[in-house]
Amino acid sequence: MTAPIRENLSGLDLRAEIDRLRKDRNAVILAHYYQKPEIQDLADFVGDSLELSRKAADTDADVIAFCGVKFMAETAKILSPEKIVVLPDMDAGCSLEDSCPPEQFKRFRAEHPDHIALTYINCSAAVKALSDIIVTSSSAETIISQIPESQPIIFGPDRHLGGYLNRKFGREMLLWPGVCIVHEAFSETELLKLKAQHPEAPVAAHPECPPHIIDHADYVGSTSGILQFAKNFPGDTLIVATEPHIIHQMEKALPEKTFIGAPGADGNCNCNICPYMALNTMEKLYLALRDLQPRIEMDEELRLAARKSLDRMLEMASGTVGKGDLGRA
Repeated sequence: MTAPIRENLSGLDLRAEIDRLRKDRNAVILAHYYQKPEIQDLADFVGDSLELSRKAADTDADVIAFCGVKFMAETAKILSPEKIVVLPDMDAGCSLEDSCPPEQFKRFRAEHPDHIALTYINCSAAVKALSDIIVTSSSAETIISQIPESQPIIFGPDRHLGGYLNRKFGREMLLWPGVCIVHEAFSETELLKLKAQHPEAPVAAHPECPPHIIDHADYVGSTSGILQFAKNFPGDTLIVATEPHIIHQMEKALPEKTFIGAPGADGNCNCNICPYMALNTMEKLYLALRDLQPRIEMDEELRLAARKSLDRMLEMASGTVGKGDLGRA
């Protein structure tokens, strides 16, 4: 296979060109908290994945440029089928999505016909379509609290988030064995060393972290929840156990505070930086807006099936679904 010809964009003012194309294309640019600071700073919205897709759906934009990973851009397409959705690099995937191939998940569901599937949003559109209820890290607790204890549940694809919910709610959900490679990389030994150096600093951790990290956390919550905790805690130093690019938003909002990323295995590695998120660059964003490629395309039947599980989540998160309505999709 012939390698693609790389364009020389060195003479371009990429920020100015992106702004021009944003206007010409009537585009909205979304950036997840785990994107590089330069991309966060030019985005129309910065946030968690579902929050971004919902904000984009509420705009009159014709084009959504999603600086995140593929499942996030798919979610934007599910909610905004009439809009063109581009992803700067189509190889920007997710270890959780990769861990849960749709055909394997379908077989797993068939082996447990009495279970409903409560599925983390970090999965493909095809897995969403095979699920009963989607959850986010911020809505999972609200939703699981509405499901009767007698109802068996499959939770996937993140076994750490599922295990955290099992422990917190005394459940015995059947867990799919996926993990996030970023949150799996944090070292308990190095975290304890860091806590010893900053004994007054609380630890805020994402629930995708393994139990040996969660056990040392003063706050456990979604990326947006961790950002809110950073704004509210009374101290001046916070240890952050999630992808470190969230610290950019913390430092912008709270320049008087100090934020320290939880360390990886050797205390210095960049293993807690998401390699998939890092694939998106200013150059690729410019090309995506210029060429309207790579583009997210989705079969309408698949989109509607995936939308059903997302809608169920939104209804339950708002408290508009009763316990009698929780059967399999």
